[in-house]
This record gives sequence, structure tokens and C-alpha cells, in this order.
Amino acid sequence: MSIHAQDWPKYTSSWRATPVDNDAHRRRYLSVRYKFVITVLLSLAWAVFSYSLARRWIHDLSSVEGRVLADLMIFGIAILPGFMNAFLVIGLLMDRRPPRRIFADSDLPGVTVLVAAYNEEESILSTLASLDRQDYPSPVEVIVINDGSTDGTMERLRSVSYPWLHVIDLRCNGGKANALNVGLRHATYPLTITLDADSYLYREALRRLVERFLSDPPDTAAVAGAVLVRNSRLNLITRMQEWDYFHGIAAVKRLQSLFQGTLVAQGAFSLYRTDVLRSVGGWPECVGEDIVLTWAILRQGYRVGYCEDAITFTNAPTTFHQFIRQRQRWSRGLIEAFKTHGGLLFHRRMSTLFIWWNLLFPYMDLVYTLVFIPGLLLACFGIYWLAGPMTLLVLPMAFLVNYLMYVIQSRMFRAQGLKVRHNPLGLVVYTLFYGIVLQPGCVMGYFAELLKLRKRWGTK
Repeated sequence: MSIHAQDWPKYTSSWRATPVDNDAHRRRYLSVRYKFVITVLLSLAWAVFSYSLARRWIHDLSSVEGRVLADLMIFGIAILPGFMNAFLVIGLLMDRRPPRRIFADSDLPGVTVLVAAYNEEESILSTLASLDRQDYPSPVEVIVINDGSTDGTMERLRSVSYPWLHVIDLRCNGGKANALNVGLRHATYPLTITLDADSYLYREALRRLVERFLSDPPDTAAVAGAVLVRNSRLNLITRMQEWDYFHGIAAVKRLQSLFQGTLVAQGAFSLYRTDVLRSVGGWPECVGEDIVLTWAILRQGYRVGYCEDAITFTNAPTTFHQFIRQRQRWSRGLIEAFKTHGGLLFHRRMSTLFIWWNLLFPYMDLVYTLVFIPGLLLACFGIYWLAGPMTLLVLPMAFLVNYLMYVIQSRMFRAQGLKVRHNPLGLVVYTLFYGIVLQPGCVMGYFAELLKLRKRWGTK
């Protein structure tokens, strides 16, 4: 069956999963809203408990900095991070999402895959080969937009002749958003998937992503796939990022999806309804085009999901400079999203909590950079005003989050025939030093956007 984008609305309901009408199932089922309330209340209880233990710490610091500054510092260092870690632990323990429904081959719609490529001569053929190996029974069109590459990307594209491949050669580099919008104008199927030009799709990734979309609630307009590090064996920088993608990013997306609002359908691998993409105007011209687009979709009242077993492996930044530039770009994208869609802060949805959560990131990153890191240095000399024994309040929940995510991800890996790589050095560096590197980079990104400095796409 080949359905085109303009025919999508009349087919939507027929493709959705039918809920199980079973009294025993309903008695056992705890609604998402109840889970949300329980998670919030228990996390607040942990935060109150932490604050009661920290009162002496705050009192001692107040004698040096004053009460207001002391509260701002301690909340940014310990109380708010503790609340967020508690929320992650409790939410993950309650995450019992309905299984992805398996659809007959004839029920799967055609899909358009957009690949924006700029100077990707080393990886583009591997990416196309991974698409060719996908066992997707319905029509697939892959549109590669060569965004003014100055290397041999176009020559590599001319060297292959896949029947499903269409190449658009843009003579001048106009940025990723422009390239994707050019491709969107040529999309003919009801679902559009974006894939980075240096990514490698794992088996059945397309099918699983589409089936998760069709299994999710009818108001779902996008689904983020699972992105993992492909080049994790290259050096310590990539080894460290492997754990961030495997633990941190995956955990947050699971939690946000549970509560009806994944906040970033990342450009590296995500699915969108083509008609919704066009209704919001496609990708905006900014450095954080994927987060701003996702928030535009949420602002229209749609839901954004997450498919943990639709996997792509992508190349992470390989140098410290590239890594910092990437995280600066992500931070600028967050500020861009608030500038454009700040009204989401006042939507009455469960996912609104995560919007407020993101609003606190600049504050917490600033406190971490200007207070906690100097406090660690002072602690080395026996001065425990800013970082001391009370800081350990954050650690129990942090350890629980990492342990839970490792168990959950390992179970998912085994189901896909994958094995978690042995990477203890990367885990140690990720646990002990990741924030010391990451948070200052994020702060630089926030200020760069607020000061309207020149925008550079740099690395993804």
C-alpha cells in the first residue's frame, strides 16, 4: 500500500492500535496522570528532606555570602539536582509503556527519509548502505541534499545507483535547516524521517520507528529514535560521550515520553508526520533547529514520543573543541526555543514540567560553573563553604539513575542482539568529570545566544 502525504488524515485512525478491553487489565493499570502525581510528590518529599538536612550548611554559608545568595547557591548545587534525580528514578521505576505493536507489512505506510549532507565523503556511502539493508516492506524514498559540500561528497553520491535514492545538489551551503526544508518540499509520503549523514541504522530501525508511531496515542506527531555513539572506541572524548548517550540522554527521553512530551526529536534520527511538518513551516533557520521544531509541534497540541529500540549509531565529536562547540550549539538551541515558544511554559500538560525544568538549566549550569567548581578547589584546601559533605546528598539518586538506566538499556540491548561495550574508563570519566567539562560549555552557549553573537553550526 502506497499512501501519499496529502492522504494521511483519512488513514490515521485505521493505523492506530486498539486498546485492550479487559477488566483485569484495567484494574492493574495505573494511569499516566497518577504516575505523574506520585512521581512529583515523592520527588518533592526528597527535596524537602534534602533541604532540612542542608539547613546548617545554608546557615554557615549565609554568614559569608548572605541568606539569599546562600539559598541560590545550595539550591543550584544540591536541592534542585536532587529533585531531578529523584524524579528520574521514580519515573523510570514506573515506566511501563505499552509494547510496540507489530503491524502487517501491508499496513505500514510509505516513508520519506531526508539526509542533509555537508562534507560527508567519509561516511555518506556507509549511511546509504545501512538504509539499503533495512527490511521495510512499504515504499521508501531517500532524498539526500548535498548542502554545498566542498569535498568529494557529491562524487560519492554519483558512484551509487540505488533505485530509491534521489539526490539534490545545492551549489551553496545554506545550513542544515535550509537543506531539510528543500528536501521536505519533495517529500511524497505521509511520514518523514530525518537521518544524519554520518549515522548508521541498526537492523529494522525504520520499521520499529514507524510501528512505535502507529502504536502511540492518536495525537502523536513525531517520534524520536534512539541515538548511540558509533565511534566510541576512538579516544577518551568519545568513550565519555558513549555513556552520556547510553545513560543520560536515553533516560531523559524515556521519562519525557512517559509523561507525554519528548522535548527534542533530534535531527540525527526522528520521524514526523509530513503534514504537521509543513503546517509548522518546517525547520526554522537557527542553530537548534530540531529543538525549536519539536517545541513548535508541542505548541500545536501534539505529542512527541520516543522509540528506544529504533537505533542509529552516529559519530560523536572526536576532540574537546568539537565537543564544546556541539554543547554550545545545543545550549543556544534551548534559548532559541524559549525565545520562540516560551508560551509552552503555561500549557496545562504534564510535559510542561519539563519545559520549566529546562528553564532551570541555565541557572543550575551557571551555579555549577561559578560556585561548585571553585568550591571543589576550595575544598581541596579544607574550606567547605561551597562543596562539602552535604554535597553528597545528590549522589545516592545519581547512582540510582545510572544503575537503573544501565539495567534498562542492557535489557533492551540483549533483546536487539547487541552487547554493551566494556568501557570502564569512559564511565569513570563520565561520572567524575563530565559535568566539570559540560556545564561551563553550556554557560558559554547561553551567553552567546543572549548576546546575539555570530552563529556557527560547527558540529552537530
